[in-house]
Amino acid sequence: MRNSNKHTEGASAFSVKEIANLSLMVAACVVGRLLFQFIPNVQPMTTILLIMTVHRGFRQGLIVSLLSVVITNLYLGMGVWTFAQLFSYALVISLVTFLAKWPLFKKSLMLQTGFSFLAGFLYGFIISVVSYKMYGMTAFLPYYLQGLSFDFLHAIGNAGFYLILGPLFKKLLDKYDPQMT
Repeated sequence: MRNSNKHTEGASAFSVKEIANLSLMVAACVVGRLLFQFIPNVQPMTTILLIMTVHRGFRQGLIVSLLSVVITNLYLGMGVWTFAQLFSYALVISLVTFLAKWPLFKKSLMLQTGFSFLAGFLYGFIISVVSYKMYGMTAFLPYYLQGLSFDFLHAIGNAGFYLILGPLFKKLLDKYDPQMT
Protein backbone atom coordinates (compact mmCIF):
# COMPACT_ATOMS: atom_id res chain seq x y z
CA MET A 1 0.00 0.00 0.00
CA ARG A 2 1.41 3.35 -1.03
CA ASN A 3 1.81 6.21 1.45
CA SER A 4 -0.43 9.03 0.28
CA ASN A 5 0.55 11.56 2.93
CA LYS A 6 0.97 14.80 0.96
CA HIS A 7 3.12 16.32 3.70
CA THR A 8 5.96 13.92 2.92
CA GLU A 9 5.79 14.21 -0.85
CA GLY A 10 6.84 16.97 -3.21
CA ALA A 11 8.86 20.12 -2.77
CA SER A 12 6.63 21.65 -0.10
CA ALA A 13 7.77 19.40 2.78
CA PHE A 14 10.95 20.04 4.72
CA SER A 15 13.37 17.25 5.52
CA VAL A 16 14.57 16.68 9.07
CA LYS A 17 17.93 18.24 8.11
CA GLU A 18 16.20 21.33 6.71
CA ILE A 19 14.13 21.73 9.87
CA ALA A 20 17.26 21.36 12.00
CA ASN A 21 19.08 23.90 9.81
CA LEU A 22 16.18 26.37 9.98
CA SER A 23 16.02 25.92 13.76
CA LEU A 24 19.72 26.64 14.14
CA MET A 25 19.42 29.78 12.01
CA VAL A 26 16.45 30.98 14.06
CA ALA A 27 18.44 30.30 17.24
CA ALA A 28 21.39 32.29 15.86
CA CYS A 29 19.09 35.22 15.04
CA VAL A 30 17.38 35.13 18.43
CA VAL A 31 20.62 34.87 20.42
CA GLY A 32 22.29 37.52 18.27
CA ARG A 33 19.44 39.99 18.62
CA LEU A 34 19.11 39.47 22.37
CA LEU A 35 22.87 39.54 22.94
CA PHE A 36 23.27 42.94 21.24
CA GLN A 37 20.01 44.52 22.43
CA PHE A 38 21.89 47.12 24.47
CA ILE A 39 23.22 48.73 21.25
CA PRO A 40 20.32 50.43 19.41
CA ASN A 41 19.64 48.76 16.03
CA VAL A 42 22.99 46.94 15.95
CA GLN A 43 22.45 43.20 15.93
CA PRO A 44 23.30 40.33 13.56
CA MET A 45 19.74 39.24 12.83
CA THR A 46 19.32 41.14 9.55
CA THR A 47 22.71 39.89 8.37
CA ILE A 48 21.86 36.27 9.18
CA LEU A 49 18.53 36.61 7.38
CA LEU A 50 20.24 38.03 4.30
CA ILE A 51 22.89 35.29 4.29
CA MET A 52 20.21 32.64 4.72
CA THR A 53 18.17 34.06 1.86
CA VAL A 54 21.13 34.41 -0.52
CA HIS A 55 22.19 30.80 0.02
CA ARG A 56 18.87 29.03 0.68
CA GLY A 57 16.25 31.17 -1.02
CA PHE A 58 13.16 33.19 -0.24
CA ARG A 59 11.11 30.52 1.49
CA GLN A 60 13.73 29.58 4.06
CA GLY A 61 14.79 33.19 4.60
CA LEU A 62 11.19 34.21 5.21
CA ILE A 63 10.56 31.35 7.64
CA VAL A 64 13.67 32.23 9.66
CA SER A 65 12.72 35.92 9.69
CA LEU A 66 9.13 35.35 10.80
CA LEU A 67 10.09 32.97 13.60
CA SER A 68 13.04 35.12 14.72
CA VAL A 69 10.97 38.32 14.95
CA VAL A 70 8.14 36.66 16.84
CA ILE A 71 10.44 34.83 19.29
CA THR A 72 12.65 37.86 20.01
CA ASN A 73 9.61 40.08 20.41
CA LEU A 74 8.30 37.70 23.05
CA TYR A 75 11.40 38.70 25.05
CA LEU A 76 11.77 42.33 23.98
CA GLY A 77 8.13 43.30 23.68
CA MET A 78 5.31 42.26 21.39
CA GLY A 79 3.03 44.87 19.92
CA VAL A 80 1.55 46.17 16.69
CA TRP A 81 5.08 47.10 15.58
CA THR A 82 5.71 43.36 15.18
CA PHE A 83 3.56 43.44 12.03
CA ALA A 84 5.63 46.32 10.66
CA GLN A 85 8.84 44.38 11.39
CA LEU A 86 7.51 41.24 9.71
CA PHE A 87 6.39 43.17 6.64
CA SER A 88 9.67 45.10 6.41
CA TYR A 89 11.77 41.94 6.61
CA ALA A 90 9.56 40.25 4.02
CA LEU A 91 10.21 43.08 1.54
CA VAL A 92 13.96 43.17 2.22
CA ILE A 93 14.13 39.38 1.83
CA SER A 94 12.17 39.62 -1.42
CA LEU A 95 14.68 42.11 -2.80
CA VAL A 96 17.74 40.07 -1.81
CA THR A 97 16.08 36.98 -3.34
CA PHE A 98 15.85 38.88 -6.63
CA LEU A 99 19.49 40.01 -6.41
CA ALA A 100 20.70 36.50 -5.52
CA LYS A 101 19.52 35.27 -8.94
CA TRP A 102 22.54 37.03 -10.44
CA PRO A 103 25.72 34.94 -10.15
CA LEU A 104 27.91 38.03 -9.65
CA PHE A 105 25.90 39.09 -6.59
CA LYS A 106 25.73 35.56 -5.19
CA LYS A 107 29.53 35.11 -5.44
CA SER A 108 30.62 38.57 -4.26
CA LEU A 109 30.99 39.16 -0.54
CA MET A 110 31.51 42.88 -1.20
CA LEU A 111 28.25 43.25 -3.17
CA GLN A 112 26.37 41.34 -0.48
CA THR A 113 27.97 43.46 2.24
CA GLY A 114 27.05 46.62 0.31
CA PHE A 115 23.47 45.43 0.04
CA SER A 116 23.40 44.60 3.75
CA PHE A 117 24.43 48.20 4.45
CA LEU A 118 21.65 49.52 2.20
CA ALA A 119 19.22 47.01 3.75
CA GLY A 120 19.57 48.85 7.07
CA PHE A 121 18.20 52.01 5.45
CA LEU A 122 15.64 50.12 3.37
CA TYR A 123 14.30 48.28 6.41
CA GLY A 124 14.11 51.57 8.32
CA PHE A 125 12.28 53.31 5.47
CA ILE A 126 9.76 50.48 5.05
CA ILE A 127 9.09 50.21 8.76
CA SER A 128 8.67 53.99 8.95
CA VAL A 129 6.12 54.00 6.12
CA VAL A 130 4.19 51.10 7.67
CA SER A 131 4.31 52.66 11.15
CA TYR A 132 3.30 56.07 9.79
CA LYS A 133 0.20 54.54 8.20
CA MET A 134 -0.53 52.18 11.10
CA TYR A 135 -0.39 54.89 13.76
CA GLY A 136 -2.21 57.50 11.64
CA MET A 137 0.54 60.12 11.84
CA THR A 138 0.10 63.39 9.96
CA ALA A 139 3.70 64.17 8.93
CA PHE A 140 5.92 61.43 7.53
CA LEU A 141 9.14 63.33 6.86
CA PRO A 142 9.87 64.51 10.44
CA TYR A 143 9.06 61.02 11.74
CA TYR A 144 11.35 59.36 9.19
CA LEU A 145 14.21 61.85 9.69
CA GLN A 146 14.14 61.29 13.46
CA GLY A 147 14.87 57.61 12.92
CA LEU A 148 17.61 58.06 10.31
CA SER A 149 20.43 57.88 12.86
CA PHE A 150 19.07 54.50 14.03
CA ASP A 151 18.88 53.35 10.40
CA PHE A 152 22.53 54.37 10.01
CA LEU A 153 23.47 52.27 13.06
CA HIS A 154 21.50 49.36 11.59
CA ALA A 155 23.32 49.76 8.25
CA ILE A 156 26.80 49.93 9.84
CA GLY A 157 26.01 46.94 12.05
CA ASN A 158 24.74 44.94 9.07
CA ALA A 159 27.89 45.60 7.04
CA GLY A 160 30.22 44.79 9.95
CA PHE A 161 28.39 41.60 10.82
CA TYR A 162 28.20 40.60 7.14
CA LEU A 163 31.96 40.87 6.70
CA ILE A 164 32.46 38.63 9.74
CA LEU A 165 29.53 36.22 9.43
CA GLY A 166 29.12 36.04 5.64
CA PRO A 167 32.06 33.71 4.93
CA LEU A 168 31.47 31.67 8.11
CA PHE A 169 27.76 31.10 7.52
CA LYS A 170 28.30 30.40 3.82
CA LYS A 171 30.72 27.61 4.78
CA LEU A 172 28.26 26.23 7.31
CA LEU A 173 25.31 26.40 4.93
CA ASP A 174 27.32 24.77 2.14
CA LYS A 175 28.65 22.06 4.46
CA TYR A 176 25.24 21.20 5.85
CA ASP A 177 23.19 21.64 2.70
CA PRO A 178 20.26 19.22 3.07
CA GLN A 179 19.88 19.07 -0.73
CA MET A 180 23.39 17.64 -1.10
CA THR A 181 22.95 14.67 1.24
